Amino acid sequence: MTAGPGRGGRTEQLNEIPVLMYHQIADPPEAVDRLAVSPAAFADQLACLQAAGFTTLTASALAAGLAGEGAALPQRPVVLTFDDGFADFHFRALPLLERHGFTATVFVTTGWIADSGAPDAALRRPGRMLSWSQIAEAAATGVEIGAHSHGHPELDLLAAESLRRELELSKALLEQRLGRPVPGLAYPFGYSNAAVRCAARAAGYHYACAVANTAAGPHADAMALPRLTIRQSTRLRAFDQIVAGRVPLTYVKDRSLTKGWSVVRRTRATLGGASRSG
Repeated sequence: MTAGPGRGGRTEQLNEIPVLMYHQIADPPEAVDRLAVSPAAFADQLACLQAAGFTTLTASALAAGLAGEGAALPQRPVVLTFDDGFADFHFRALPLLERHGFTATVFVTTGWIADSGAPDAALRRPGRMLSWSQIAEAAATGVEIGAHSHGHPELDLLAAESLRRELELSKALLEQRLGRPVPGLAYPFGYSNAAVRCAARAAGYHYACAVANTAAGPHADAMALPRLTIRQSTRLRAFDQIVAGRVPLTYVKDRSLTKGWSVVRRTRATLGGASRSG
């Protein structure tokens, strides 16, 4: 991969950049997320990145670099993202990141924050989640904090007012507590459509992450940055292939399933809308 700085920080000859998506860093039986990665596997993956000469960026820095803004991107960039806001990011992932001199972006579901108050049934926390103080400590190390909505709904199925509230509330809560802008969003489940992306822009987000299981190219949509899913079953050999730009068979299967599920969800949404209007 080659990346030379151009005017305004723009990079030239930029190949695709891996944006990795993590959730929980835990072993069974503590792991409650089906995508949980063991601490040992995560440590091996970070060592793999360091040995290969990768430089970690925040998602915000990547989005700015792809837009030709800010600093030039390094020669071998990679972005590490964590969704939901599990507490193990603070006491497992963060020390390992600091040991390697790496950074990351954590997308927090604000309705799940440990000391945000007792959530209602719709906001039931999936496991042990970050507290406000842990989020602030992570931010103080240079980790970027982004929004992951307030209640983790399927945003593309929400009515306009509910969608606006989900996007604005999570951003406002994080900015108020951290005292800094929150420019980034990760769509829950990776689901979005044109209306969701438009609403995200209107809410003040500069970029947003989807899933897609492909790397981010130089012309990636800032409001739908693709990410690569790292899961419990991702062995080190497959991880090395992923960050090197070689697509494992599992991603091909994931894309096929995603396309099929998208058709089902759109059909359900259309039928639901017709039912509500009838």
